[in-house]
Amino acid sequence: MNVGEGETLGPILVDASGRTLYLFTNDEPSVSNCSGGCARSWPPLVTVDDPAAGDGVDGGLLGTVTREDGSAQVTYNGRPVYYYANDEKPGDTNGHDVGGVWFAVSISGESADQAGAAGGQAAGDDY
Repeated sequence: MNVGEGETLGPILVDASGRTLYLFTNDEPSVSNCSGGCARSWPPLVTVDDPAAGDGVDGGLLGTVTREDGSAQVTYNGRPVYYYANDEKPGDTNGHDVGGVWFAVSISGESADQAGAAGGQAAGDDY
């Protein structure tokens, strides 16, 4: 996990390829509430090893949670993290503020600053 710069969001968490990572406010601490159709639109970041912290990422906030299917989903500050299927390239933040429940993850592990953000909302993706 690394730190990237959202155009209007400030420092946000990204994967090694620069893809934006998101949190779901309907999750409970260390519990993912996104499966089935939700997980097709919002694929979880899963791992088979311990998650690794890049520059600027607090390794003490990294962890995993076991999903219903037995896979290990990466967490940051206790929150499961996800991709957004409609982000087409590294640096995209189209999933920010979708449905008022999906947000890019800040380096503190909370929702990234929304000031000036025009997060893309696709119909039916707000789960």
